[in-house]
Amino acid sequence: MEEPKCEWTERIAVDYVKGILQPKPTCDTWDQIWDFQARPDDLLICTYPKAGTTWTQEIVDLILNDGDVDRTQRAPTHVRFPFIEWIIPSIGSGLEQANAMPSPQTLKTHPPFQLLPPSFVEKNCKIIYVARNPKDNLVSYYHFHRMNKALPAPGTWEEYFESFLTGKVCWGSWHDHVKGWWEARDQHRILYLFYEDLKTILAPSLIEFDTPILDKIVHHSSFDVMKQNPMANYTVVPAEVMDHSVSPFMRKGTVGDWRNHFTVAQNERFDEDYQRKMAGTSLTFQF
Repeated sequence: MEEPKCEWTERIAVDYVKGILQPKPTCDTWDQIWDFQARPDDLLICTYPKAGTTWTQEIVDLILNDGDVDRTQRAPTHVRFPFIEWIIPSIGSGLEQANAMPSPQTLKTHPPFQLLPPSFVEKNCKIIYVARNPKDNLVSYYHFHRMNKALPAPGTWEEYFESFLTGKVCWGSWHDHVKGWWEARDQHRILYLFYEDLKTILAPSLIEFDTPILDKIVHHSSFDVMKQNPMANYTVVPAEVMDHSVSPFMRKGTVGDWRNHFTVAQNERFDEDYQRKMAGTSLTFQF
């Protein structure tokens, strides 16, 4: 049967799954996603969207392949790491890709911990969670919404700022997301990492490694190299889905870009909201 063509003239619809906003195709297949059967040797990468997901996937793939760049060039990121709750006509179903992948599987997902398919916990799978400071995360997610028609239109910067603060964006509240995974990290096989720490640890200009493999991993997972890598920069995705002329998928990859977007009033409001919502947690971020 011929693959359906993706000729969208409008943005994808959204709905709610247990109070969390999701793209409509995800909502429509939620029962199958929830029932996904993980395998004990699965490795799952989970983040809030635009928190360093693709970067982490590239690092992991390079590690698993001992720095062999030819192996990591075998397919685009979304094929190497099926995105289990994502369905796009011209790309396919991440759930179907995952079910067809031979073990050991390397997978990707974005849900808050309470929406993680339970088999990942039941099978005691290894999970890597990456968290990014919310101001930079907000900015990156805003620009991603601008170029990605598989997400609702973000509106103006001011409108999106309000949507993010109230958690009315796909995959829900950033605050609840990072706290939920933080609280779960000691009960399960979860390695909780911070985007800002990775930027420091893996900075080629700051650190020299004593093995060629580590040098290759750091080099080929660097932002500048990945930005030019069609197997990592999502330029193979059809332009009617991701329009890189609006904003590139790999935009800046820096810490502190929020200063170029937030007004003084927005920053003050964000900080007040952050202090209230993050009260009582030991979780801290670098801004």
